[in-house]
Amino acid sequence: MENKNNHRRTFLKSTGTAVIGSAVLPMGFSIRQGYAARREPLKVGLIGCGGRGTGAAAQALKADKDAELTCMADIFSDYLEESYQSLKKINPEQVKVGNAQKFVGFDAYQKVLDAGVDVVILTTPPAFRPAHFKAAVDAGKHVFCEKPVAVDAPGVRSVLASARKAKEKGLSVVSGFTFRYDFPKRALFNRILDGEIGEVTSVFTARNGGGLWYKPRQDNWTEMEYQLRNWYYYDWLSGDYIVEMMVHSLDMMSWALGDRLPIQATGTGGRQSRTESQWGNIYDHFAIEYEYENNIKGVHFSRQQKGCSNTNKVDIAGTEGFASVDVGKRIHATMGSERWDYKGESNNPYETQHEELFASIRAGQPMNEGELMANSTMLAILGRMVGYSGQTITWEQAMNSEHKLGPAADDYRWDLVVDVPPIAVPGITKVV
Repeated sequence: MENKNNHRRTFLKSTGTAVIGSAVLPMGFSIRQGYAARREPLKVGLIGCGGRGTGAAAQALKADKDAELTCMADIFSDYLEESYQSLKKINPEQVKVGNAQKFVGFDAYQKVLDAGVDVVILTTPPAFRPAHFKAAVDAGKHVFCEKPVAVDAPGVRSVLASARKAKEKGLSVVSGFTFRYDFPKRALFNRILDGEIGEVTSVFTARNGGGLWYKPRQDNWTEMEYQLRNWYYYDWLSGDYIVEMMVHSLDMMSWALGDRLPIQATGTGGRQSRTESQWGNIYDHFAIEYEYENNIKGVHFSRQQKGCSNTNKVDIAGTEGFASVDVGKRIHATMGSERWDYKGESNNPYETQHEELFASIRAGQPMNEGELMANSTMLAILGRMVGYSGQTITWEQAMNSEHKLGPAADDYRWDLVVDVPPIAVPGITKVV
C-alpha cells in the first residue's frame, strides 16, 4: 500500500496536475473555464427533499449559473412542497419545477430519471441509496450521492458495481464526504500523506454529541410512515448513527491512512440514555478499534447522549510527529520538527463539492468517488457489526456478508410491516 501511495504522489507531482475529488484536472482549472466547453443548461433532478436534499440542491444551483432544477421527488408530498418553496426563495431563476415535475411515492425517483435530467442529487435516507444509485447510473446520469451510500454489505457491493459502471460510462460521481472538500483539511491531509509526520502509526477519532430530532407519531400514520419520518432511529433505514453520521470521522481516519483497508475490527457499543421505544433500535455509543497491516491502529469513539461534553476531532500519530484536526475549534495542525497551522483560504466545502462536480461535467473530465464512498461507508458498517455482536470481524467477512437490513427495494409500500430486530446485545446478537 505504501508503494501505491508513493507512486500516486510522484505521479501527481511529475504531471503538474491537481486532484479534484478523484478526478485529475489541469492545474488552475475553474468552473468559468469549463463553461467554454459546454454552456447549455444542465438539468438537475432532486431525489429526497428533506433538509439535506434542499441544501444540496441550493448548493448545486449556486455552483453552476447555467444549471436548472427541473424536477423533484420524495415519498412525502409535504417534504417536497416545503423544499420547493425554500428553493424558489433562494434562487427563483434556476428553479423550473412545474407541478407535473413534482413526483411523490416510492417510485418517484424513477420518474425523475425518466424526465430528461443530466444530474441527480440522491439525498434520501441511506437505505434507498444503492437502488437509486444503480438506477441513476443505468440511466446515464451524473450523480451527487450523499453519505453514507448503504446500510449493509449487500448494499455496498451494489454501489461498488454501479460505480464501476459509472466509470465505464464516463459519468461523474461525487459523494457527500464533505470534509474531503474543505481546504484546511485538504492541506493537512496532503502534508500527512507527503510524510511530514513520518509513517502514520495510529489514528484516533472522537465525535461526541447530544440528542437529535424526533417526529411524534400521528394517528393517520401507518407504522411504515412513522418509521420513515423517524428514519434516523432504525438501523434498516440509517445503518445506525455510526453509519449515518460518524462515517465522516471514519472517512477522515481512512484518508489519513491513504484509504487502505483494515484487516479486522473489534469493539463494543450500546444504549444507555436513549432507551425509550421512540428511539427505534439504534445505539447511543460505540467504541471500535480497527487493525491495519504493520500493527497500525485506527480507533473510533463516539456517543449521542444529552448532557455530556461534546467533541469532534481526529488525532494522527506518526513516526516523526503528530497531526490534529479539531472541527469545533477549527484547528488543523501538524507537530513534527516544527509546528504547522493552516493559515490559508477558507471555503464552504458543501459548495465546493458541487463546484467541482459541475466543473468536471462541463470539462468532460469525469470524477468518480464511487469506490471511496463505498469503502468509507463499509468502515462504518463494520464498526456497527462488531459493536452489535461483540465479536472480532475481518474486513472480508464483513464485506462478503449476506446479512441484509430491511425489505427489498421493490417491496416498499405504505402498509408494509417491517420486521425491526430487537436492540442488539454484544455477545448474543449474530451479524455474520
